[in-house]
Amino acid sequence: MRSATTRLGFLLVSPAVILLAAVALVPIGAAFFLSLQRRFPIFQIVEFVGLENYRFLLIDPRFWNSLGNTLYFTLVAVALELALGLAVALLLDRAFPGRGWMRAIVLLPWAIPTVVSSRMWEWLYNVEFGLFNFILTGTGLAGGPVNWLGDPFWAIHAAILIDVWKSAPFAAILLTAGLQTIPRELYLAARVDGAGGWGIFRHIILPSLTPMILVVLLFRTLDAFRVFDAIYVLTGGGPANTTETLSIYTYKVLFQTLQFGYGSALSVAMFLCVVAISLVYLAFLGRERRFSS
Repeated sequence: MRSATTRLGFLLVSPAVILLAAVALVPIGAAFFLSLQRRFPIFQIVEFVGLENYRFLLIDPRFWNSLGNTLYFTLVAVALELALGLAVALLLDRAFPGRGWMRAIVLLPWAIPTVVSSRMWEWLYNVEFGLFNFILTGTGLAGGPVNWLGDPFWAIHAAILIDVWKSAPFAAILLTAGLQTIPRELYLAARVDGAGGWGIFRHIILPSLTPMILVVLLFRTLDAFRVFDAIYVLTGGGPANTTETLSIYTYKVLFQTLQFGYGSALSVAMFLCVVAISLVYLAFLGRERRFSS
């Protein structure tokens, strides 16, 4: 009876598994197959080169530069989004008039399409007419206008600020949901025992919220690592490739220079990085689940 039920379960799940395999695995396999070739459609060049594209990738300074930019963007943006999201979540967890409306308003930056918000921030960063330079020069905090998108130092941080502004609300809402699962009796018991705000946060909120924090980190790290649209709209990877992320470099190789073979190798390398990040977070989630049980 049990084996019949198991077979029925596999039979019912198999259409979804086949569909997922067709949607996910087939394109991945096709990209890997292309990465083993030297393919220039514009010159009608198609030849099998094996792992030559991957050997060139390992010595390609532009690949390592884009990978470094991607990792820096991801680490800084995700850290700021988690800190800001947690602070906002702690505020939204408190009882105050209009809390429901405030939760909806907080989500507005996340709901705006990235291309639209990036174009809006591009005007805020404008050297001559931007709001930021108007405030800095008007208050005397800067001796002159700052070239936010043309300076190698400021450009990457300008892109990070956009990502934090847009994605911190997503982290805040998820963490707020996690805070709602903590029994209020724990807070009352802690206050009876003389615990202050920091003690409650350290010994009750943080341990209880750790699984949700890991989920937020997983989603935001994967999303930030694949960043494309915000930076593409703002700088296109400039100045001098200082904001060129791995996704933008892959796009340029694939669709601007039409190097389908090497571009596919870059996309496979990016896919492997995403898989590695996912496995690390899933390992932490599994360990946290074992400890909590």
